Amino acid sequence: MVLQFGETQAFEPFDRQGHAREIQGKSLGQLLDEFARLRSENLAELRALNLRQEDLERRGRHPALGVVTLSELLATWAAHDHRLASGFDHPRTNK
Repeated sequence: MVLQFGETQAFEPFDRQGHAREIQGKSLGQLLDEFARLRSENLAELRALNLRQEDLERRGRHPALGVVTLSELLATWAAHDHRLASGFDHPRTNK
Protein backbone atom coordinates (compact mmCIF):
# COMPACT_ATOMS: atom_id res chain seq x y z
CA MET A 1 0.00 0.00 0.00
CA VAL A 2 2.76 2.45 0.86
CA LEU A 3 4.54 1.96 -2.46
CA GLN A 4 1.30 2.03 -4.42
CA PHE A 5 -0.76 4.75 -2.71
CA GLY A 6 1.53 6.61 -0.31
CA GLU A 7 -0.45 8.78 2.10
CA THR A 8 -3.46 9.11 -0.22
CA GLN A 9 -5.18 5.95 0.99
CA ALA A 10 -5.19 4.47 4.50
CA PHE A 11 -4.35 0.80 4.97
CA GLU A 12 -7.26 -1.53 5.53
CA PRO A 13 -7.72 -2.03 9.29
CA PHE A 14 -6.09 -5.20 10.60
CA ASP A 15 -8.40 -7.71 12.33
CA ARG A 16 -6.47 -8.24 15.55
CA GLN A 17 -8.75 -11.13 16.56
CA GLY A 18 -8.89 -12.81 13.14
CA HIS A 19 -6.17 -15.25 14.08
CA ALA A 20 -8.57 -16.99 16.48
CA ARG A 21 -10.53 -18.35 13.50
CA GLU A 22 -7.37 -19.29 11.63
CA ILE A 23 -5.87 -21.41 14.41
CA GLN A 24 -8.97 -23.48 15.18
CA GLY A 25 -8.14 -27.19 15.19
CA LYS A 26 -4.44 -26.78 14.36
CA SER A 27 -1.62 -28.13 16.50
CA LEU A 28 1.28 -25.95 17.62
CA GLY A 29 3.54 -27.74 15.16
CA GLN A 30 1.13 -27.06 12.29
CA LEU A 31 0.88 -23.40 13.27
CA LEU A 32 4.64 -23.00 13.48
CA ASP A 33 5.11 -24.70 10.12
CA GLU A 34 2.48 -22.44 8.56
CA PHE A 35 4.07 -19.36 10.12
CA ALA A 36 7.51 -20.34 8.79
CA ARG A 37 6.13 -21.02 5.29
CA LEU A 38 4.16 -17.77 5.10
CA ARG A 39 7.00 -15.70 6.49
CA SER A 40 9.40 -17.26 4.00
CA GLU A 41 7.02 -16.39 1.15
CA ASN A 42 6.59 -12.85 2.47
CA LEU A 43 10.36 -12.33 2.74
CA ALA A 44 10.84 -13.60 -0.82
CA GLU A 45 8.25 -11.10 -2.06
CA LEU A 46 9.92 -8.34 -0.04
CA ARG A 47 13.35 -9.18 -1.51
CA ALA A 48 11.87 -9.17 -5.02
CA LEU A 49 10.82 -5.53 -4.53
CA ASN A 50 14.51 -4.53 -4.46
CA LEU A 51 13.71 -1.67 -2.09
CA ARG A 52 16.02 1.33 -2.05
CA GLN A 53 16.51 3.78 0.80
CA GLU A 54 14.08 6.24 -0.79
CA ASP A 55 11.43 3.47 -0.91
CA LEU A 56 11.91 2.82 2.81
CA GLU A 57 11.36 6.51 3.50
CA ARG A 58 8.03 6.58 1.66
CA ARG A 59 5.04 7.29 3.84
CA GLY A 60 1.67 5.66 4.15
CA ARG A 61 -1.40 6.24 6.28
CA HIS A 62 -2.02 3.70 9.03
CA PRO A 63 -5.68 3.66 10.16
CA ALA A 64 -4.79 3.97 13.86
CA LEU A 65 -1.28 5.46 13.95
CA GLY A 66 -1.55 7.98 11.13
CA VAL A 67 1.42 8.61 8.85
CA VAL A 68 4.20 6.00 9.05
CA THR A 69 7.18 5.14 6.85
CA LEU A 70 7.70 1.82 5.13
CA SER A 71 10.85 1.43 7.23
CA GLU A 72 8.82 1.81 10.43
CA LEU A 73 6.30 -0.79 9.25
CA LEU A 74 9.04 -3.28 8.40
CA ALA A 75 10.75 -2.71 11.76
CA THR A 76 7.45 -3.38 13.53
CA TRP A 77 6.97 -6.56 11.50
CA ALA A 78 10.46 -7.78 12.40
CA ALA A 79 9.97 -7.00 16.10
CA HIS A 80 6.62 -8.82 16.07
CA ASP A 81 8.21 -11.92 14.49
CA HIS A 82 11.09 -11.81 16.94
CA ARG A 83 8.70 -11.71 19.91
CA LEU A 84 6.76 -14.66 18.52
CA ALA A 85 9.81 -16.71 17.62
CA SER A 86 11.55 -16.12 20.94
CA GLY A 87 8.57 -17.58 22.78
CA PHE A 88 8.80 -21.01 21.13
CA ASP A 89 11.31 -23.73 20.53
CA HIS A 90 10.10 -25.28 17.30
CA PRO A 91 10.54 -29.06 17.65
CA ARG A 92 11.64 -29.40 14.02
CA THR A 93 14.41 -26.82 14.31
CA ASN A 94 15.45 -27.17 17.96
CA LYS A 95 18.68 -29.19 18.01
